[in-house]
Amino acid sequence: MAAPEVRNDTDKQQYSLVEDGEVIGFAAYEVGGDEIRFVHTEVDPAHRGGGHASILVEHALDDVRSRSLRVVPQCSYVAAWLERHPDYQELTTR
Repeated sequence: MAAPEVRNDTDKQQYSLVEDGEVIGFAAYEVGGDEIRFVHTEVDPAHRGGGHASILVEHALDDVRSRSLRVVPQCSYVAAWLERHPDYQELTTR
């Protein structure tokens, strides 16, 4: 089994978590100006509990950081993840 890969699917406005060619989770977003609003994060129930959502959000935020966008965490999971990872909190104040 290959390690999960995170892809930015701009057509669907979501970061997709892909494992063995199958999308097993996503973080949906909306972009406006210099902001990216994360509105929903979901992982397939068969893959929950293995840290997949955390991998997805971390990779998505790393990509956002490289694009110099400000994060607006409307999704409760993204907001909670940011609370647990102070080294990413500056993304909300750019």
